[in-house]
Amino acid sequence: MSPAAHPLPDLVQYLDEYLRVREVPDDPNAFNGLQVENSGTIRRVIAAVDASQQTIDGLPDAPGSLLLVHHGMLWDGNRPISDRRYRKVRGLIDRDAALYSAHIPLDLHPIVGNNAVLAARLGLAATEPFGLHKGVTIGLAGTAPPDLGTREAVADAVARILGIAPTGIRVIPGGPARVRRIGLITGGAGSAIAQAAAAGCDTYITGEGAHHTFFDAMELGINVLYAGHYATETVGVQALAQHLQERFGLPWEFHLHPTGM
Repeated sequence: MSPAAHPLPDLVQYLDEYLRVREVPDDPNAFNGLQVENSGTIRRVIAAVDASQQTIDGLPDAPGSLLLVHHGMLWDGNRPISDRRYRKVRGLIDRDAALYSAHIPLDLHPIVGNNAVLAARLGLAATEPFGLHKGVTIGLAGTAPPDLGTREAVADAVARILGIAPTGIRVIPGGPARVRRIGLITGGAGSAIAQAAAAGCDTYITGEGAHHTFFDAMELGINVLYAGHYATETVGVQALAQHLQERFGLPWEFHLHPTGM
């Protein structure tokens, strides 16, 4: 076996332990961990946010891919392998590709997690966890660096880091114009605005939120930036894939399939 090829069970064991997938609470249908196995050997990692049909159809035809995603393909529960699910499973098997999913375990990981990576790239200092989800803290809050002193500067920085247009970020100006403490929880965490305010944040970054969260932000006195559920969760899978390359020598690439949401 060449140095750039590794047994799937070894990689799964490592990922399960590194991400603590058996310890971190999550939705029952997240099914964190290996969702579909292949013939047993991995030669490359393909990172993507979602295990969508578009993602699977874009996998290499060569055998040995590990598709590493944040949102797996079993969210609709215990259902027959037919129709949409059959097409996805068949697509993976035809390409001899394995599927590994990490949802909340990837969100809160202290090194390669969505929140940790985004906080580091923004340059937040003295970060502290906040934001309870199923009994565990999932978000990070920290001091804004000098170059992120305004709402506009924060929005521009987030857009640049995520590779999206500044117009793609919705800013709710509920807080002060001068930014001092930023909290963030990637994905669909608009419901955590009150927790961000309680953590002393004057600005909160997440992916999306419901209609009423506009009033939550305005009445709680906190700026809220909605940068897109998809966009905010592109950073974790890429960091994890890079980590696997550094540890196992596996080449990796990121497949971008933005939803605009």
